[in-house]
Amino acid sequence: MAVTDFFAGEIATELLKQLIFISAKAWKYKSIADRLITLIETIQPTIHEIQYSGVELPAHRQAQIGMLVNTLEKGNKLTEKVLSSRRWNMYRQFTLAKKMEKLEKSISDFLKNQILTHILADVHQLRANADVRFDRVERSLTGLEEQLGSMKIGGGGMIRDAMKIAEATMEIETSSDCEKFGVGLEMGKRKVKKMMFNAEGGIFGISGMGGVGKTTLARDLEHDNEVRCYFENKIMFLTVSQSPVLDELRARIWGFLTGYEGINHVPDWNLQYDSGVKTKKLVILDDVWTRKALDSLTSNLPSCTILVVSRSKLADPNATYDVEVLREDESISLFCLCAFGQKSVPPGFDKDLVKKVAGECKGLPLALKVTGASLKDRPEMYWKGALQRLSKGEPADETHESRLLHHMEASLTDLDETARECFLDLGAFPEDRKIPVDILINMWIEVHDLDEEVAFATLVDLSHKNLLTLGKDPRLGSTYASYYDVFVTQHDVLRDLALHLSNKGKVNRRERLLMPKREEELPKTWGKNCDEPYNAQIVSIHTWEMDEMSWSDFDMDFPKAEILMLNFSSDKYVLPPFLSKMTRLKVLVIINNGMSPATLHDFSMFPNLSKLRSLWLERVHVPELYNTTIPMKHLHKMSLILCKINNCFDQTGVDVSSIFPKLGDLTIDHCDDLVTLPSTICKMTSLNSLSITNCPRLSELPKNLSKLQALELLRLYACPELKALPVEICELPQLKYLDISQCVSLSCLPEDIGKLKTLEKIDMRECYISDRVRSAVSLESLRHVICDTDVAFIWEEVERAVPGLKIEAAEKCFSLDWLDE
Repeated sequence: MAVTDFFAGEIATELLKQLIFISAKAWKYKSIADRLITLIETIQPTIHEIQYSGVELPAHRQAQIGMLVNTLEKGNKLTEKVLSSRRWNMYRQFTLAKKMEKLEKSISDFLKNQILTHILADVHQLRANADVRFDRVERSLTGLEEQLGSMKIGGGGMIRDAMKIAEATMEIETSSDCEKFGVGLEMGKRKVKKMMFNAEGGIFGISGMGGVGKTTLARDLEHDNEVRCYFENKIMFLTVSQSPVLDELRARIWGFLTGYEGINHVPDWNLQYDSGVKTKKLVILDDVWTRKALDSLTSNLPSCTILVVSRSKLADPNATYDVEVLREDESISLFCLCAFGQKSVPPGFDKDLVKKVAGECKGLPLALKVTGASLKDRPEMYWKGALQRLSKGEPADETHESRLLHHMEASLTDLDETARECFLDLGAFPEDRKIPVDILINMWIEVHDLDEEVAFATLVDLSHKNLLTLGKDPRLGSTYASYYDVFVTQHDVLRDLALHLSNKGKVNRRERLLMPKREEELPKTWGKNCDEPYNAQIVSIHTWEMDEMSWSDFDMDFPKAEILMLNFSSDKYVLPPFLSKMTRLKVLVIINNGMSPATLHDFSMFPNLSKLRSLWLERVHVPELYNTTIPMKHLHKMSLILCKINNCFDQTGVDVSSIFPKLGDLTIDHCDDLVTLPSTICKMTSLNSLSITNCPRLSELPKNLSKLQALELLRLYACPELKALPVEICELPQLKYLDISQCVSLSCLPEDIGKLKTLEKIDMRECYISDRVRSAVSLESLRHVICDTDVAFIWEEVERAVPGLKIEAAEKCFSLDWLDE
């Protein structure tokens, strides 16, 4: 079956089941769910009579039923979001509740107009005037032939999604998510869909070498209309990677299949529905490396479809589609798209030269994209040199994938030395993980001595050359933009290239000491020459839990190390002893990829890091500061992400201003135990930027906020319990940017906000403030206000009083997708 037939009655039944599920499980939505249940039960009998009437309704009646069906479909999607929403995400729960209220109003309005009653009367009249009754299956086929893709009510009240019957053509287009390179992709989609649609569940595979387009195909299937229709929009996409945290992935699959999300442990892996709700669901597992990992994730699953994307054939060969390299004509089209911005060689350019360069990429999409982008806007003589370099990088005895590394290394010659070094730094990050732009830019600022503007320009340049993928975000690159919740990603093969180039030569002589994947312990080659110092400037370690014994064989000396990245998955972690000897360390990144915050041990060595300028802690318990007596004089930037704060800034006898005398940038994000911002933070008079964001329990700001005389940027977005801004905020003499977006409990701005003479920009999108503030007309430096359309009127007087002021309608840009890792 290529397309599932949806019936109005079945949609209503499914919605009813979902609402019963919500009423029993999600108490915050219980009352609205119960009211919706009553409404659906009211209309069900009428819908069923229309559904099984066998009558062909007039077009206007079909349109009216279509309105109801669309509403019910939206209701189904909404209930899916409600069931999958996380309890701690207060803002999302608030917005979903509002949408459920709108759904109730839409269905109520439909009933008030008695449209269903009129339609039923027409059904009875048509029955009386006609003696023919069509079979439901015949009616479905007739509807498909006569009005493919349109909605038909009759013989079951179906909604028919348009079936794609046109043959695939050589159409190459670039979208925001993937490059659709014509025949190969369309043929692959047809074959995989045929396999999945012709079976009732099971495990299917997409296999092929790195860079051939497996993930592109899987992503396109995820968004394909026929696939979404067949699986009723119940699709989960998970990246497994070479070093998976299987317990976390199992828990997420459990949550997707059962609706019970947010659990940390799966008690019994025999996942069966108690409610009797049986729906088709698709789980796409991308980048699976081993049979063991696949078996662990898929054993004892209930009836569902699993699509495994891997370099190896892990599914049954008869249920696996092998992604092949592109044909010559497809290769040239994709290559030209990246090199010239069109699908063919432009007039006057040497076609034979283009054909030879594209031929060196051996039909591999990733190589074609990277090589094409590196030659964009270059003269023909430069192309001839590139062809020579590509030709030299192809030893006859190497595999296709190994040759790719040589080809792509040649394409890096187009980069200047700094950009090339920045590209190599990307190998320090774990595979298949989103890389926070903030960490990346901080690294480049410190280790390559770049200004922030130059570092950002380098990031954009690497993205334009297809060497990384920069996330789409309206804030990116704008004035006062923050980067800690904006990310870049990198293809596995590009990461392999960075590792391949960084790991050349003797271990002690490398400028970067990087672990390709997560291991139980450090590579043994690292510990063989501990009597000799290591020259690495960047050290990246990726392990599980580490204790004192785990470090015992690695008493290493890093006299030149400036950046240390510690990635691990555990609830406790002992910091490496050699950290205390990294006297030149400037950037320290500690990230726990486990499911709960980890406790760090031996944090007392931090005061020895006298040159440390940037500290990033993620998903850990922030260490207590009362043992810290030696100030971290050079620490300028500190980011606490998904951490447990544990009142670390508000301990008796602790003067945080003396511990961090030069801290200029403090970020606290997604820290759910932060209820009030400690007043001691206001003693950090050197603070230039303060970001307290996505903290669901934060309800109050300190009244002595005015002591932050150097503060220019104040971000408070997505703090749903924050009810008021202290009037002292109006005493900040340097404040230029205020972000209170998604603070849904804020009802007004401070009356004296007009005192902020330096304020240039306010972001208050999705913030329900509707009262005008008279003093705002005195905001003489204000240049930009972002707000929702329905509250823009409160700025009308200010817009007339302040020359050059721009009032911008809000654009949705906040996302929690990155938490899905």
